[in-house]
Amino acid sequence: MLFERIESEGLAHYSYLVGDQREAVVIDPRRDCDVYTDLAAKAGYRIVAILETHRNEDYAIGSVELAARVGGAEIWHADAGLDYAYGAPVKDGQAWQIGRLRLTAILTPGHTPGHMSYLLSDPDRNPWVVFTGDALFAGDVGRVDLVDVDRTLEMAELLHESLFERLLPLGDDIIVCPGHGSGSVCGSEISERVWTTIGLERRHNAKLQFTSKEAFLAHVPRILERPPYFRRIERLNIEGAPFLGSLPVPPPIRPGAFAKRALLGDAVVVDTRMELAATAAHVPGALAIRQSVLASFAGWFLPYDTPLLLVTPEAGLEAAVRTLVRLGYDDIVGTLAGGMSAWHIAGLESRRTGTLTTHELCARLDDGEVPWILDVRSAGEIAAEGAIPDAHHIHVTQLPENVGEVPRGREVLIFCGSGLRSSLAASYLQAKGWDDVTVVLGGTMGWHSTSCPLDL
Repeated sequence: MLFERIESEGLAHYSYLVGDQREAVVIDPRRDCDVYTDLAAKAGYRIVAILETHRNEDYAIGSVELAARVGGAEIWHADAGLDYAYGAPVKDGQAWQIGRLRLTAILTPGHTPGHMSYLLSDPDRNPWVVFTGDALFAGDVGRVDLVDVDRTLEMAELLHESLFERLLPLGDDIIVCPGHGSGSVCGSEISERVWTTIGLERRHNAKLQFTSKEAFLAHVPRILERPPYFRRIERLNIEGAPFLGSLPVPPPIRPGAFAKRALLGDAVVVDTRMELAATAAHVPGALAIRQSVLASFAGWFLPYDTPLLLVTPEAGLEAAVRTLVRLGYDDIVGTLAGGMSAWHIAGLESRRTGTLTTHELCARLDDGEVPWILDVRSAGEIAAEGAIPDAHHIHVTQLPENVGEVPRGREVLIFCGSGLRSSLAASYLQAKGWDDVTVVLGGTMGWHSTSCPLDL
């Protein structure tokens, strides 16, 4: 028997490879799908079917790519009401026999109108695992505001029915395998339980305590931030993302040619290095999005209609490319050969971003200075960790829409939880023409001065 969960870092996306007697299925594959073919080949299995739980919003699904690579595995998609360009629609109750295992589709609308879950029965026909996609997570339930905010209550009503009439009755011993783990934008309160069951969720999932429809509708539906790239991903997942064949390898570009493209503005430079390196010296106009948060912020700041150039350590290039293609960014035209050292050896101009420690900022405040501080943390973080007196709050993901609120002609000090998001915000402002921006290093994690308290 074969059972593997594959996590896509940054997106907290879970996909699954399940098989028996040399046949396997993949549920909700990612686009860089060599992991499934490699695992299946190593175990001696053939992938015969690909199942989707719903039309995903946060990553480009790899069903078309995987089917082509393995020689025509059947693709079954959910949300039959959508006009897919590939595969066939799943029907409620449809079943697949994979060796001695049996998978049965369960219609579980709410996150999307035609969302499907899949119940796996073991070789003795005992219900064993349910793949819940974005209907039920560890500690949370799926968002109901993504189809149309005006249909949020309608979708919440459907989700309540799916949870309490279709999933929970499967039994407390059933293992729950969701489509996402903690950190995904597809749920606001997903817990860090790596594995969970129907019983654990029934007891510990706060949103499942609202058993009546009235209580559920009163407490669960929320309108959350919708990343702008979701619309692009939704379209890709209806049309089928363009075929990759293999993971792209952006060619190294010598500094002079790299500069010509970057400085002429016909490409966007993405710097994935550590924030201290990026603030010390970077290509003018580059956006500093550290690799560890590239999946979280690329879709908020990077355009789809402009080529991308990368400044990234050689060891991190593959990870950066994987992240970008998962988000539908295919036009990655090159990487800076030799990195910033080669850039400087070539005598090319670079930019730096000012930095300030929290202790230095405290000292300036203690001296009576009133700087313009931009706090790019979330409202929830500020409520939990405390606010800086007189700071101006714009969440980092909302900066492109609200950049006009940031003054020009004076120093802007940028503050977040650790300094990571501050460097992204600073690079965005510099790319847009702000000259005097400074990153406060350490953020709230480094805020230890008793003479400079937070408002709690």
